Amino acid sequence: MSELQLSFSGYVCASYLHNHESIKLKEFWTNSKNIEKLFFVTGTFSNESKPYFSDSTNHYLLAKFKDSGEISKDLSNHNQEKTSFVFNIKDDLFQREVQGEINFISVYYLEYVEDDEDLQEIANLLLKREKVERAGLGDMHTYCLIPPKFTFPYSNNIVVIEVASEKSHQSVKKYCEQTRRDVNRKGLTMTNLMSLSILDHLK
Repeated sequence: MSELQLSFSGYVCASYLHNHESIKLKEFWTNSKNIEKLFFVTGTFSNESKPYFSDSTNHYLLAKFKDSGEISKDLSNHNQEKTSFVFNIKDDLFQREVQGEINFISVYYLEYVEDDEDLQEIANLLLKREKVERAGLGDMHTYCLIPPKFTFPYSNNIVVIEVASEKSHQSVKKYCEQTRRDVNRKGLTMTNLMSLSILDHLK
């Protein structure tokens, strides 16, 4: 019996290699009804996550999607030699209006999650950070023509936050780092996976 595949909304971060496949994917997503927003971003990986994604690149297409099933098909059709990431958001921790345009998205992973109280604690701490517009909890899937050397062990405990700010990406990155430290002080191990600085709004 085939397993029922649940569909989620979320974010996809596809390697942009300035080649034919990347350009085709960009054009396809620009016209796709499944894509709500499309950005051109710079991706920076933390020292903790680099060993797992040694084939990472600098530039990515970052899209907010409605249906993860469609995204799986897109990446299978446009698979490349650099890893692409899909973050399915299974639980919205919160979403609200804040001042400024989204210019930064930070992705974390939780090493240990005991129960819902831990997640509530994280949500409450993120709510105190006034530049955080949205925070979601979910899982991560990767696509690459070359199999990874190591399996990333925390794919089921991913936290994605959107930050809206008029300040520089460097300044926002420090702001996110402070946010992460606030969570860790409470005894919850939240580690940065990747930081995405938005360079251009494509859709």
